[in-house]
Amino acid sequence: QVQLVESGGDSVQAGGSVRLSCAASGYTYYHMGWFRQAPGKEREGVAAIGSGGSTIYADSVKDRFTISKDNAKNTLYLQMNSLQPEDTAMYYCAAKGGSWYRPLSPSGYNYWGQGTQVTVSS
Repeated sequence: QVQLVESGGDSVQAGGSVRLSCAASGYTYYHMGWFRQAPGKEREGVAAIGSGGSTIYADSVKDRFTISKDNAKNTLYLQMNSLQPEDTAMYYCAAKGGSWYRPLSPSGYNYWGQGTQVTVSS
């Protein structure tokens, strides 16, 4: 069983930065991902990190966002730089076991946090 608690959501101006954290229990051997959902839109994958450390990013955030994890602290991070209004959404961390197949697809993830809001104003 994995429990996930996100924090760090904030309201910033365009061009600003936010770092999200996801405190996790029992996640070390799981693949982890960050997802976001804006009002009226489907949940989409932002970034994922495999149990072995491989990373993948959505094209829309590549070179702006960085996913990382600190196994000693059982914490997943998402550093978000150069934020734009279109990045406004509720951000969720998630975990799954098994294969690394389609790591940016929400459907493969078994465990989800409650979400943290990021709002970017122009």
